Amino acid sequence: MPDYIIFKGDTIATYNLILEQYLQRHETTKTEQLFDLSFRNSPDGNFSFNCWRGYQAIYKIDNDSLFLVEIINCGERRNGSIDKVASKKKMKEVFGTNLINDRVYINWFSGDINFPLTNKVLRWDGVFYKIYEKETVINIAFGKILNTEDVENYVDNPRAIDRKDKDKVSDILFKKISKAKWINIDSINCSEKYLVTIGSDGKVSKVTMLGYQSQDTIDKYWERNEYDYCLSPLEAWTKIVNQFSHSKFKEHGKNKTSIYT
Repeated sequence: MPDYIIFKGDTIATYNLILEQYLQRHETTKTEQLFDLSFRNSPDGNFSFNCWRGYQAIYKIDNDSLFLVEIINCGERRNGSIDKVASKKKMKEVFGTNLINDRVYINWFSGDINFPLTNKVLRWDGVFYKIYEKETVINIAFGKILNTEDVENYVDNPRAIDRKDKDKVSDILFKKISKAKWINIDSINCSEKYLVTIGSDGKVSKVTMLGYQSQDTIDKYWERNEYDYCLSPLEAWTKIVNQFSHSKFKEHGKNKTSIYT
């Protein structure tokens, strides 16, 4: 289950578990037993394995600051009501005198929080991490809001490879590499995993073998001519792909380095 952030009157689900970061950093008792809020002790008797933390948190962006405003039982908000007295008791147990005016200033968090402006998902890890085509990105430093910006994570560049599907670039690379003219040398076995790194500029920046990325491991297990032989067709084709591989895809408004196997 996600936590929630109240932003401009909307309550938005988030998997940026900010309270969990605090609890882990301060070595609090096991979080799945915090306040006896365990998935094994669901108050309504409906046991759930999707809330191992044993609680959910609600945050709020107010003016230029980020606050913790509730700690609730798993699924409590979804069930329609929040026991605010119990919530404040839990917050007092954790934060003591830092609970001021029924909320806690989140001075331990720095980073970006993103909210979708569209339902169109560009990339999803299958569990938590999602990137939407259009988002609001809020940059925070120690609980203070530094910047709020609406961004587009898909750039329509006709010369670029479409990277909406995270596997597509590796498919394109493999298709081109399979056309390479390999010289048949029976004594050399190139059946390795290869890593192709695409830099923040959208171009292939490096090609290596998965198990032999340092000079020491290359020298230990390979003759140099064999190593170069196994990399040469891949390197040649990635140079061709680079002519058309400028990034169309951003992560929360920023170009990121990607690695494909």
